[in-house]
Amino acid sequence: VSGVFLWVQPPRGQVALGDRLVLSCTVAMGTGPLSFPWHREGSVTLLGTGPHLELRHVGDNDSGLYHCWVSNGDSVA
Repeated sequence: VSGVFLWVQPPRGQVALGDRLVLSCTVAMGTGPLSFPWHREGSVTLLGTGPHLELRHVGDNDSGLYHCWVSNGDSVA
């Protein structure tokens, strides 16, 4: 797995309370079934495992840095 890119909608990830935020994780190169575990910095809670993470009705408790790791079972990026 290589070439992991994170896309944010809306651009720059700036949203108002109650807005919708979509984070997308893409891979330039990878084989096999891919999983996309999402986490927020400082938390061990798994937020999702697909290439998109949607936060509906964003609240104060959603602020922070989000991370997407991509795994094919053999490697993680």
